[in-house]
Amino acid sequence: MAKASPAKLKKLQGEAKRAAEARRVEKAASRLAITHAGVEPDPYEDVDGEWREIGLAAPARRALIDDGIYKVTDLRKASLAALKELHGMGPNAIRIILAEAKKHDIQLRN
Repeated sequence: MAKASPAKLKKLQGEAKRAAEARRVEKAASRLAITHAGVEPDPYEDVDGEWREIGLAAPARRALIDDGIYKVTDLRKASLAALKELHGMGPNAIRIILAEAKKHDIQLRN
């Protein structure tokens, strides 16, 4: 077999690089489609930032947001009994909320 010219080698190398890049892009796209297929964005994500920073579990965060309590300062309009009645609010969540209310010098309603 005859030796390929430098121009032919350069052309083949370019084609190989483009093909490899196309395979990488295709592989990344298929990986992205697999990891994000069927995953819906969390509707609470935009409003539960303060509760997330405190370390509240997701069910408790959702219960507070559904009840209209978006920030620690909103606890002023809630009573302890009402918080305990919320679905998703467990003893650990109550403990965290009471500690945070005390830290911010907030009294819950009676």
